[in-house]
Amino acid sequence: MHLADVERHYMKPKTAKSMELYDILIRRGYPEPFCDEITKNLNTDWTTQRMIGYLSHYKKLPMEEIADEMLAILSDRNRIMQKHELEETNARWNEYLNR
Repeated sequence: MHLADVERHYMKPKTAKSMELYDILIRRGYPEPFCDEITKNLNTDWTTQRMIGYLSHYKKLPMEEIADEMLAILSDRNRIMQKHELEETNARWNEYLNR
């Protein structure tokens, strides 16, 4: 199986919000492969909306700044997910101790 086939198989489909971000980037003149990579990585409504909000403050940004913001958004998402996992683990541990 080729890498592109693997990506198609395992990547979740783009949401309506993700397609909205894609359209915004395309309309602003960014290359299609760049727009595709951004929306592949920002593949939840929460991450996509964060980027749309960021872009709403600017007319045109260098691609590097958009990529940096994408990485910051993904970092925030990962930090929040880790926090939730730790809270869940802590709750289970406390439940175990209380038995």
